[in-house]
Amino acid sequence: MKKIELQAQKRSIVGRKVKQLRQQKLLPANVFGKKVASVAITVAQEAFIKVYQDAGETGLVELVIDSKKRPVLIQNVQLHSVSRIPLHVDFYQVDLKEKVKAHVPIEIVGVAPAVSEKIGILLELLDEVEVEALPTDLPEKITVEVDNLKQINDVILVGDLTLPNGVVAVTLSDAEVVKIGELVTKEAQAQAEAEAAAKAQAQVETAAAAPTAAPSGAAPQTATPTAEAPKTSPAKTEK
Repeated sequence: MKKIELQAQKRSIVGRKVKQLRQQKLLPANVFGKKVASVAITVAQEAFIKVYQDAGETGLVELVIDSKKRPVLIQNVQLHSVSRIPLHVDFYQVDLKEKVKAHVPIEIVGVAPAVSEKIGILLELLDEVEVEALPTDLPEKITVEVDNLKQINDVILVGDLTLPNGVVAVTLSDAEVVKIGELVTKEAQAQAEAEAAAKAQAQVETAAAAPTAAPSGAAPQTATPTAEAPKTSPAKTEK
């Protein structure tokens, strides 16, 4: 696995005052690890973004602090809710001879025959798998070939994945990664919704048109004729 270098500086500014650092395009961060004292640092925001795009959370990064290189993995990246700019990050310092756990992204490769033949749709149920390996053996991604998925309910489990040497899956082996689901077109869904709405409307109209039953034992009510008011002629006015 390739190593990527990132320069860092120790920092004394903590708490709410770190906003001052962000205004200077500096990203506040921490370095921690097993048997490693936590260190507060800053890295250049732009440099970190480039490194993160290249290494992700499984690529080994050489963090340079005071001319000393530390092998680290990127963890816990906090992003702004709107701009998606990094606000804080943790670097986990690793022992190159000790295995670590990490989440590796999944990449779908190929086209499932069930999809190309319009038999079903491909359901992507997992987008990453947790694995355990030496830091230098961690893969950047895990490829999943779907060329053998031909029928409804055809599935690929975590236990079916081909992992690099030295890499072991931590995610349960019977967890479903991808699966062929039933094909439901937009037209079929719209038609089903229209039929359901028409059926509901028909039930409402039937209920409204049904006569109201009289209480048991009650005599039927008949309309009582109304006496006609006597006609009156306009009063004559005396001249």
